[in-house]
Amino acid sequence: MSPEPGNPHEADPEQLELIDLPHLPRSRRTSSKDSPGGPRDGTGHDHTPAYLAGESPVARVLLESHVPHLDRLFDYGVPRDLAEEAQPGTRVRVRFGGQRLQGWLIERTADTEVPRDRLQPLIRVQSGLAVLTPGTLAVARLVAARSAGVVADVLRAAVPPRVASVEKQALKARAAEDKDAGKDAAKDPSEDAAPALEADAAQDLTGDPEKAPAEPLPSGQPGPATSAPVDTRAWERYDNGPEVIGALAAGEPVRAVLQALPSHAEHDRLDLVAVAVAVTHAAGRGAIIVVPDGKMLDRLQERVERLLPDGVVARLHSDDKPTPRYRAFVQLLEGRRTVVLGTRPAVWAPVRDPGLIVVLDDGDGNLIEQRAPYHHARDVALLRAEHEHLAVLIAGQTVTPEAQRLVDTGWARPVRPPRDLLRASMPRIVATSDSWHQQRDSLAGRARLPETAFRVARDALRIGPVLIQVARAGYAPAIACERCRTPARCTACEGPLTVLAHGRQPSCGWCGREAMAWSCPVCHHPRWRMSAVGSQRTAEELGRAFPQVPVIASSGDTIRRSVKAEPALVVATPGAEPWAEGRYAAALLLDGDRMLSRPGLRAEEETLRRWFDAVSLVRAGHDGGTVVVTSEHERAVNTLVRWDPAGHARNELAERRVLQLPPAVRSAALTGELGALHDFLDLAQLPPDVRVIGPAPVEDSDLPGPRGRARRTEAGEQLGDDGMTPGSPGSRAEHRVLLFFGYAMAAEVTARLRSARAEASALRRFGVVQVRCDIADLL
Repeated sequence: MSPEPGNPHEADPEQLELIDLPHLPRSRRTSSKDSPGGPRDGTGHDHTPAYLAGESPVARVLLESHVPHLDRLFDYGVPRDLAEEAQPGTRVRVRFGGQRLQGWLIERTADTEVPRDRLQPLIRVQSGLAVLTPGTLAVARLVAARSAGVVADVLRAAVPPRVASVEKQALKARAAEDKDAGKDAAKDPSEDAAPALEADAAQDLTGDPEKAPAEPLPSGQPGPATSAPVDTRAWERYDNGPEVIGALAAGEPVRAVLQALPSHAEHDRLDLVAVAVAVTHAAGRGAIIVVPDGKMLDRLQERVERLLPDGVVARLHSDDKPTPRYRAFVQLLEGRRTVVLGTRPAVWAPVRDPGLIVVLDDGDGNLIEQRAPYHHARDVALLRAEHEHLAVLIAGQTVTPEAQRLVDTGWARPVRPPRDLLRASMPRIVATSDSWHQQRDSLAGRARLPETAFRVARDALRIGPVLIQVARAGYAPAIACERCRTPARCTACEGPLTVLAHGRQPSCGWCGREAMAWSCPVCHHPRWRMSAVGSQRTAEELGRAFPQVPVIASSGDTIRRSVKAEPALVVATPGAEPWAEGRYAAALLLDGDRMLSRPGLRAEEETLRRWFDAVSLVRAGHDGGTVVVTSEHERAVNTLVRWDPAGHARNELAERRVLQLPPAVRSAALTGELGALHDFLDLAQLPPDVRVIGPAPVEDSDLPGPRGRARRTEAGEQLGDDGMTPGSPGSRAEHRVLLFFGYAMAAEVTARLRSARAEASALRRFGVVQVRCDIADLL
């Protein structure tokens, strides 16, 4: 019976027998008397089929497969008619286990353990461009090793999907340039304008890219800026700022963690990053800047392009259409652009001769890859910086515990504003929880909009817009019984009931069904109340309180990029706050206690990051800027009032070091069926110093990736990933094991986890166990 499409488990035995796994029996090993190039005939000559290329007839291919035990190179024959196209870094199509799979051609060689007359030939070369660079492959392997993942999964995030029309345009433009320059096919490839991967010197992707000879940039490539010197005075006002910017100008791989000033009209964090990029470009090096979302990307792009010559900057945004995204990728690959700005995928951009890599707001969850192996852009940036000897800048309004750890260990130096400059740049921050406001307003601690906040908003509206930050989007994201306060849930699937708009019936947040004629299942009371208020309801209430003032909502699917300097009430959820021209006159930080009470290791850290980001949009105190925070949480409020994100990060890191929690230690989560977890741990044979917690049952909503959303039948029964209801015969109730281990043993632990995944995948003796490393966002 032919294997199922898309099931590489049913692989060709000739290929599977070459998989080298610890403790995995192999049906046949190559005899030591066999030649690496295959069998020999009686005369001692190699028997090479006539269809193979005469030079380097063996292609080593990495399959685009998520199956762990196929995470290795497979040997294929290079037909003569594909010898010119089949170059390292190109996409190819091959036969494997009766299927046609895509893969990456990693290396051309003359040696193989497979008899040459039994080599499967490449079916075709799918791309005329070698889009996988040696550097990208090397960093992908580092990321896969660090995260116990599969290299092909990492490359899926690193190289955008192919757009054939873009490649044709690039090859046509290259041919035209070669013709104009009087080049011919016989010219030395090292002088060609093609990418390094298509030169003979870079034939082997497994080699060290630094040992390959440098190639000239294509014609028309903008060189270093020759305009007026870059103004670096903004950096010189920070502690360690002159040293960092001086190192960038000298091309040195400096490493820094930047805590930017709030509310500074002349140079905020984006201006500082733009200056650092311009200095790097002036030194003749490229730069990579990674931001968490498109809103910040648009603002940063404007500032960077203002300081750089035309035709230098490329944009890589995950939400862009495939054609412009792939075109920007190819331009970077060929060296036609040397600075890239983008969201999460930009960290992999194939910039020629990069000198600086920047990660903005590294605490933002958008920087975590949403597909296996769930790597963080910050971690990729650090690995790439080490491998390629780049300068690193982690910048933001706050300092995460991960970034603070880099400072504490001496790996990076802090760049922070002096206290006097900080105080001059801050807006006035008012905490309604302090004793003075409690005495003046007895309801200040209980009212959602205390009298102080109302008064500040009213006064600020005379000079500009006012930002109101609320915890949740929607109208009433949660409701409960009016009498007994029992949370209202769907009778079909037990999902939470919500109200989407004024006058609408409650509906289920999971299955979407309306709850007609709802009544409490406990006390049978027919009326409900809002137990949580969303941004739409808040906007409605503020509209009644300020009837002559426009109310703008920014949340959910309707996020505003910016607002004008005119008076308006802007209600936004965390992360959806629009940029205001001239900055906001005031900000009201509501629902802080609700945000801080969320379960999770990072609740306080995340709330503070949201607060700091919102406050940074407000004018400085000497320009009339005021912020009101309504939370009762003393430590978080004091951190905001003092504007001490680095101090909070130090304290958090010290506490987690005592408790042996991330990022003081590394972590991993194993998720799967209970029996499979026990078998997997037996197979992995982890070091005794690894702290193992669990297994414990988990719900679908706690799972990462596509399984994180519950699926249900028409009757409301929850489905597992296998399409069965929990508890039914053959169903898979998920459990999770948490692992905590020190950095010194991290390489050994992840190697054992990775090896166990591959062995379990090959032997198929128990169910699938998902492995995810660095899980602070799950705790």
